Amino acid sequence: NIQYKKINERYRKSIEESLERSGLSRAHSLRAHLPGGAREEGLKRVCSAPQLGDQEKGALLKRKLSGSEAGPGVVNMHSSKHKKQGAAASTAPAVSEETGPGLTLPRDLLFYEPVTTPCGHTFCKNCLERCLDHSPQCPLCKESLKMYLATRKYSITQVLDDIIKQYLSDEHAGRQKVHIEETKELSDLQNNVPIFVCTMAYPTVPCPLHVFEPRYRLMIRRCMETGTRQFGMCINDAQKGFADYGCMLYIRSVHFLPDGRSVVDTVGGKRFRVLSRNMRDGYCIANIEYLQDQRVADEDELGRLQDLYDQVYNQAKVWFHTLENRFRNQILQHFGPMPEREADIQATPNGPACCWWLLAVLPVDPRYQLSLLSMTTLKERLVKIQHILTYLQNTHTE
Repeated sequence: NIQYKKINERYRKSIEESLERSGLSRAHSLRAHLPGGAREEGLKRVCSAPQLGDQEKGALLKRKLSGSEAGPGVVNMHSSKHKKQGAAASTAPAVSEETGPGLTLPRDLLFYEPVTTPCGHTFCKNCLERCLDHSPQCPLCKESLKMYLATRKYSITQVLDDIIKQYLSDEHAGRQKVHIEETKELSDLQNNVPIFVCTMAYPTVPCPLHVFEPRYRLMIRRCMETGTRQFGMCINDAQKGFADYGCMLYIRSVHFLPDGRSVVDTVGGKRFRVLSRNMRDGYCIANIEYLQDQRVADEDELGRLQDLYDQVYNQAKVWFHTLENRFRNQILQHFGPMPEREADIQATPNGPACCWWLLAVLPVDPRYQLSLLSMTTLKERLVKIQHILTYLQNTHTE
């Protein structure tokens, strides 16, 4: 009996502390979302809601004790659902710091950039986003957050954020330092560059993407948050995971859908060669070096290269106009019109834009396209494209 009384008293205190914390969390939610008088009235209701009588506390204690016999778990006070947490959920009291009369902050629940969902639950911003990558539901009560997810307006719960910064300043500063270091590491565009393994991409050519996998949702979000707005695109390789060469893509815009998917509008940038491969949080990363065409200094050789470029350009225009209307319209809709003829063919490190546009639209095996992407001489690339155009025109004539 004595042992039971001790257990009873310990769990009674644990429940009371949980109820107090629940009331505080709901109060923060109301402060963040309700205006003026409605906020004050709502706070009165929140503060009075957890105050249970002795009989109700006893009934709640019995439910908690019966649940603890089956193993550790978490009891949701606002729902009939019980979520198992295994050994991670402990009944031991958390280390906390007294911050004022009646206010106790547990150190093991330090929120960084706390946000409160429409259903009233508070999470770290990054933690909530990682959960929503997998399911558009609240991690606690499972209420649908599709509309909340579609808007992507994660407003910081200012009251809770101010309390943490004031009373747990050292811990918050530590979390902020880690966050800054991670952001700096993710912003490096030569080491540990994020790689999207999907399709061929080319400099200056649009590459629209439909992103639905959780790992790539995370990758795209990190590219946007760090401000680089760039990632690498490579095709699959059965042996190595992804090819040795690829193209950087620049994110022009992202349209988020209510279920967490997104349509990403990108355009090709620099070409690169993969030096080493690794993984981060489910998606591929790589150390890379950028490629650029070798410049031609001799004037006579440059003149011959210009003549070859003009021949290929005219041949490409003839081939494009001989296509059926439906094929031509599909190309125009997806890749846009053929780039204009360029006066200076060595103006950019990647050479004339029309070469990459042609590689994107020509019906060629991706492995052959990859070999042309890796070339660093414009002459060699133009000769290969000319061979392809000649073959297609001869086939069409026959």
